[in-house]
Amino acid sequence: MRKDGRIVVTGSVAFDYLMTFPGKFTEHLIPDRMSRLSVSFLVDEMRRVPGGCGPNIAWGLALLGERPALLATAGMDAAEYRDRLAAEGIDVSGLRLDPDLFTASFFVSTDLDQNQVASFYTGAMARAHRFPLDTLDPDSIAFVVISPNDPPAMAAHAAYCRERGIPFLYDPSQQVTRLSGEEMTEGFQGAAILIVNEYEFGILTQKTGLSREEIERQVPVLIVTHGPDGSAIHAPFGQDGRLVHHVPAASVEGKALDPTGVGDAYRAGLIRGLRIGAPWPIAGRIGSVAAVFCLEHQGPQPPRYTPGEFLARYVRNYGETPELERLFA
Repeated sequence: MRKDGRIVVTGSVAFDYLMTFPGKFTEHLIPDRMSRLSVSFLVDEMRRVPGGCGPNIAWGLALLGERPALLATAGMDAAEYRDRLAAEGIDVSGLRLDPDLFTASFFVSTDLDQNQVASFYTGAMARAHRFPLDTLDPDSIAFVVISPNDPPAMAAHAAYCRERGIPFLYDPSQQVTRLSGEEMTEGFQGAAILIVNEYEFGILTQKTGLSREEIERQVPVLIVTHGPDGSAIHAPFGQDGRLVHHVPAASVEGKALDPTGVGDAYRAGLIRGLRIGAPWPIAGRIGSVAAVFCLEHQGPQPPRYTPGEFLARYVRNYGETPELERLFA
């Protein structure tokens, strides 16, 4: 990744409605009745917080010293949200507020095992394809993050990066259920990094008909996250080889409160690590520490931590490494 230029983050902008269920979803699912699923969960509490994959990743980057640009669409109700992002050092000149639609909404219930059931209303996100990357100066872009968004916008952003030779991360994650196998295969063509969690990876391989080995032949780096079991970074090694870097999850200190946005925080830490020239295992560990700060907070955008707090947490989990000197430089 270039050290000059800016990181551009594209993706959904949403308000998250976070609910907690004081039981386990799996205890209320009957395997032989799944073809006619009808189940309701009475939740204990609900809170509304700002979210969306695009701002969540940009937020995590800003906490780690980046000044990312956000290219996304929101509704008439997001002016205060836009100002909040700008106050954290995020360039929001590419955040368009549509005057006749509401901001997208994410409704999610979390159980005692940190499993989640969610629904997503697109709102203004459905118009993201109207604001392509070519509204920005391509020479100013070092890297593009294509996170879950309006599907036509995701396709257009990937095509633009391929045409311009701009390195990009392709992250279909929550949209694997909406995108077809052909759309996902086309989306990650030319990507520098493809990232999903293990469940999403199963859907991706099922829909595309591609094995992990076949995907690795098309994408230089494949990253699969495994929640509390850490992450696996499948990267090139030597002239023609491949190496899997197994990155353990950072330890929770206190209580795991909410998994919403943890994957976005991991992505932000990983990208920041790559930006400072850290090797894959170190970049993954930076992502894991960023993720656990998010996990210990209600909502996908944790409060600002000090460099000292972040570095101390990294050292407690993984030990000293010289790359840390560049992290908040």
